[in-house]
Amino acid sequence: MTNWPILEQSHEALRTAAAAVADWDAPTPCADWSAAQVLQHAAGDQIAFAAFLTGGPGPSFDPFAPTGVLDGTPADLLEPALASAAEAWAGVATSSEQVHVPVPPNDMPAGLGVGACALDAAVHAWDIARSAGAPSPLSTTLARDLLPVAQQIVEPLRTYGAYAAVLPATSGDDEVAALMRYLGRDPHWKS
Repeated sequence: MTNWPILEQSHEALRTAAAAVADWDAPTPCADWSAAQVLQHAAGDQIAFAAFLTGGPGPSFDPFAPTGVLDGTPADLLEPALASAAEAWAGVATSSEQVHVPVPPNDMPAGLGVGACALDAAVHAWDIARSAGAPSPLSTTLARDLLPVAQQIVEPLRTYGAYAAVLPATSGDDEVAALMRYLGRDPHWKS
């Protein structure tokens, strides 16, 4: 447990999404990546956040070149990564004015930094759930809380190809759809 509910909710969403997958080779909204590759990427990103915060080791693999081959169960990969990030953030005071994280500008207030970590877990939870044909594991409250984070950190990441261009809103979009559209994802994506 941490003192950061947004992170706990995002981690739980990622667990829920992973539990829904029957075919780890299935395509995802992340072009050219399977569900297994998205899981590897998401796990690597959580480890990277922990490493930036603690100075500990980063992922033992390149999260931006995932193989799609899972050694052991998905939980064998995911749970240590989530535990590492949760433990690292548990050591960060909510009042911290600067924390070091692996997204530009790299140093930011703790609330924004943990939001970036949570956003990463949540968006990939959504990707994995959509790949499995499962409902979104994100609550409307979580999506509402993550949208301002995305609006503060995503633009520089788009230049690196981490997110596609914003998709236009449509009538009837809920908070989850609004977040996904901002992140360049079609909320109605199906494999």
